[in-house]
Amino acid sequence: MGVSGRLSRKSLPPRQIVKPEGDSPYGGVIVSDPKPISKLPTHRVENQPVPLENYNLFEQDKALQESVQQEAAVWSEEQLHAFGQRLGSEEVLGWGEQANHHLPRLKAFDRYGRRIDEVEYHPAYHALLELAISERTHSIAWDPPRPGAQVAHAARLYLLSQVEAGVCCPVAMSYAAIPALKQDAGLLREWGPRLLSDQYDPRFIPAQDKRGVTFGMAMTEKQGGSDVMANSTRAHPLGDAGQYELEGHKWFCSAPMSDAFLSLAHTEAGLTCFVVPRWKPDGTRNPFFLQRLKDKLGNRSNASSEVEYAGTWAIRLGEEGDGVRAIMPMVNHTRLDSAIAAASLMRQAFVQAAHHATHRSVFGKLLKDQPLMRNVLADLALESEAACHLVMRLARLYDESEAFPEADMLSRMLTAVGKFWLNKRAPGQVCEALECLGGSGYVEESILPRLYREAPLNGIWEGSGNVMCLDVRRILRLRPETADLFLKEVEPLAGNEPTFDEAVGLLKDSLSKNPGEASLRRLTEQLAVVYQAAVLMQAAPPEVAEAFCRSRLKPTHGCYGGLDPELPR
Repeated sequence: MGVSGRLSRKSLPPRQIVKPEGDSPYGGVIVSDPKPISKLPTHRVENQPVPLENYNLFEQDKALQESVQQEAAVWSEEQLHAFGQRLGSEEVLGWGEQANHHLPRLKAFDRYGRRIDEVEYHPAYHALLELAISERTHSIAWDPPRPGAQVAHAARLYLLSQVEAGVCCPVAMSYAAIPALKQDAGLLREWGPRLLSDQYDPRFIPAQDKRGVTFGMAMTEKQGGSDVMANSTRAHPLGDAGQYELEGHKWFCSAPMSDAFLSLAHTEAGLTCFVVPRWKPDGTRNPFFLQRLKDKLGNRSNASSEVEYAGTWAIRLGEEGDGVRAIMPMVNHTRLDSAIAAASLMRQAFVQAAHHATHRSVFGKLLKDQPLMRNVLADLALESEAACHLVMRLARLYDESEAFPEADMLSRMLTAVGKFWLNKRAPGQVCEALECLGGSGYVEESILPRLYREAPLNGIWEGSGNVMCLDVRRILRLRPETADLFLKEVEPLAGNEPTFDEAVGLLKDSLSKNPGEASLRRLTEQLAVVYQAAVLMQAAPPEVAEAFCRSRLKPTHGCYGGLDPELPR
């Protein structure tokens, strides 16, 4: 497979190219003039990697290129090349650093004590979000509908998150709002064109006066978390049909600068879904009281808030008492993006490690030529490629879901499987890559501390690992034919690799036993790695699939919570 993880060696645009010593997998790195001083009064700075910038994230990723071709999104390659080049530029990489250094600030009141409940962001954050929206990262999946559109969205998000994950929250929620709004023709007609716009408009003004809008979501409360049925927020109907006032709170509300939010509240009929705009129809501010911004471990460029509803105007989405079903299309699509983001972090962590090893010499030769390091890098590359192929195949299932009920059924289970497994792998992948850089990777000038802080987020967002495993069991119980659909996908590949055949046999045995709750993590892991192996057999070179099967498919204890339930506790 090679240390570079099959990075292509296409040349960079014609500007000042500095060729480092050794064979760079990036074909050279552009550095800014004037050059920094390397000869210092006490020593010379040498044996340090050149900056990793001005490279094309798409052109250097063979696995992503294979996935785009395999999963029917070849038509998007030209735009992905251009987007990859822009994202890898020194300027855009700098925006990611600046957005994380200059954090968002809450402005709850104006200077006279009147409530305004706005969030102030650094210009770099706005620049990144404008780039993402102008490239239609949020909308290409829907407009126009075509084969591979979900894959094109997934590829864009995968590239964007490598540069800065904080902007991916509003992008993902705006993308995921469309399938939820499709349940109400009037709301879709009102909000759809604004959401699908490729114009970023950060002004805090009524939505009807903006060139484009973003959506957020506010579901969880202090007392319940993932158990949304424990929510205490109440909705009181107003005179006009479908209009309500909300009273209550939300414990986590990310991207509070968004123009509207999907939210849950109880009516007399039960938990119900609502669209909560930041402005009322009469042009006055909707009571949407931001209490504070969360001081988070990672994802720091993106504001997450606590909000109180106090006579907050809202429009019902779906029927009263049917709130979970109404909001689930948004939840499922954001879960897909959570899996994509995890794969993206894994890719960027590997790229940083490979770049360092290509330029750093130890004990007389480059790190990439040291057998131990070469093995570590190859393993990181393998894990990253398997993650990439998994999320792109999952996106393809979303493309096929409207036309094929079987794809819809399979995508629901595999979304939970993929989100669970990739977010268990991502923190370890980032940590191993950081170790490849040693102390240089541990300091804040490196992007790796940011990646490491980011790595746990997507395993929590839209449902923790246990929630994903419970969803897998729920789907298998409600629609037991899903297991047959899964096996129908993987069994035709039997005979290519003995370890794969053995793993499929073990998985079939696990599925037949109707496993209890304590065994769900082991089952979900089995589903994930078998499916990754199957996708690699179809989309990746044979040596990559073989390496994955032989290293990943033996019975393992790969994540916490996978102990044999028969063991004493």
